[in-house]
Amino acid sequence: MFLGTFTPKLDDKGRLTLPAKFRDELAGGLMITKSQDHSLAIYPRDEFVKLARKAAAAPRNDPAARAYVRALAAGTDEQHADAQGRITLSADHRRYANLSKECVVTGSVDYLEIWDLAAWERYLGDNEEDYSQATGESLSEIV
Repeated sequence: MFLGTFTPKLDDKGRLTLPAKFRDELAGGLMITKSQDHSLAIYPRDEFVKLARKAAAAPRNDPAARAYVRALAAGTDEQHADAQGRITLSADHRRYANLSKECVVTGSVDYLEIWDLAAWERYLGDNEEDYSQATGESLSEIV
């Protein structure tokens, strides 16, 4: 399970050190993909395969489903962390998430998110109140 918030630095080669507590769970390989709110998502390879197969099972005649599958497949990079626990983020991923040297890695239960620090702080400022007042149909079974 991926929980917590960490602030690793992005080096000049586009490498990011993963939090040590998650390295074992990602040792079998990981998938980095573009995510919502201009963040990146890191999935354990096995979890991503399940997500991708589910997405690929959507009707091919549905334009929204086709667009989602295309974006998911085209925006994903498979990697293994190096001996120091670093992954290399592609130039496209760094551009998409507007990553600077200061990054945030947040746990999202079954995957990790990578954010630019300033973007994460803006997101929290804009959405923190929503968390404390969480209600609604999509949350009815968990809160």
